[in-house]
Amino acid sequence: MNRLIALDMPSGAAFVDSIERIWSVGDAVASIDQRLPSAARVALLRELAPDAIIDTNGSETRLPNSRPVEAGDAIVIATSGSTGAPKGVVLTHYGLTASATASNDRLGTTSNDHWLACLPLSHVGGFSVVTRAWQAKCRLTVHPIFDAYLVENSTRLGVTMTSLVATALARVDPTLFRLILVGGSSAPSPLPQNVVSTYGLTETGGGIFYDGLPLSGVDTRIAPDGEIQIKAPMLARCYRDETPVTDIDGWFNTGDIGEFGNGGLLIVHGRRADVIITGGEHVWPQQVEAILEMHPRIQDVVVRGIPDPVWGHRVVAWLTTVDGNVLSLDDARSWVKETLPAYCAPKEIHVMAALPRTSSGKIDVQQLLFAPLE
Repeated sequence: MNRLIALDMPSGAAFVDSIERIWSVGDAVASIDQRLPSAARVALLRELAPDAIIDTNGSETRLPNSRPVEAGDAIVIATSGSTGAPKGVVLTHYGLTASATASNDRLGTTSNDHWLACLPLSHVGGFSVVTRAWQAKCRLTVHPIFDAYLVENSTRLGVTMTSLVATALARVDPTLFRLILVGGSSAPSPLPQNVVSTYGLTETGGGIFYDGLPLSGVDTRIAPDGEIQIKAPMLARCYRDETPVTDIDGWFNTGDIGEFGNGGLLIVHGRRADVIITGGEHVWPQQVEAILEMHPRIQDVVVRGIPDPVWGHRVVAWLTTVDGNVLSLDDARSWVKETLPAYCAPKEIHVMAALPRTSSGKIDVQQLLFAPLE
């Protein structure tokens, strides 16, 4: 019976060594983000149901109520949880290899490159850096946390490639790297020539579209209702409760709405569940966010719908400003209405000192939606 072993330790060389040791005996890995509060950590362990947990000192503790994994399973990795409770996704060795191979082929990675993993290995964006380095047989450096100074300094030690989220990209000099992948949220525009924007989910093993084009082996179609559907060798086998990820024909329903634009580039409008219906009109939060982010005084923003007795839902924006000063609702609305229909303009804004984020760098929408408003 193959076991699931949880690693409760900082990202680093010991973590990577533990992965190799666990895989060598046919077991699978689960990574526990050490920044989780205790209640969230308990809930995650209950969802993943590992057989044992290994701590920073290398001590292994058996756990009750565990569930086995199948032969070929490599890792059970949690979804980011930015819009709800995380759930375990089972990725196989076959899928991880397919993902790493397709990624390295697209990027032209060679054994002379040097990958830096500075995102949490408890999320697919960080873990996939490790598998890319192994597949390309190139050097790998792993940082326990993102630190802008250490990330930039790593290039002096030979690092050529890394993967970041948009907020981290804004804090480093991208010209120091041969290539940077950016994902996890809407990429800023315009991007430097050596920065590649990615689209993917935990269930796809990470990014499967680079700058709007699919990696090798990835088939895509748009359903009649606009949902993006994927068929690819890197797809997860199932969720931790053995619920299939794909339908009977092998297609994965992403939950994202999109279309193909000029040159066949994939355009992602956003999550189906996030669409705001206000006064009978459909508003895509990502479109409004993209416009607000271009405002010279807005630094960071997220847009969602809040129930409204008159409109059904009203468009609300939470944001931070470059100078830390208050931005008026009229200013924000006027800015949006220069580009989008008036119904897309926020009816309410909240200027904050900082937007809460998950451990993977995404804005924690759940915390915003359920926090008391000042």
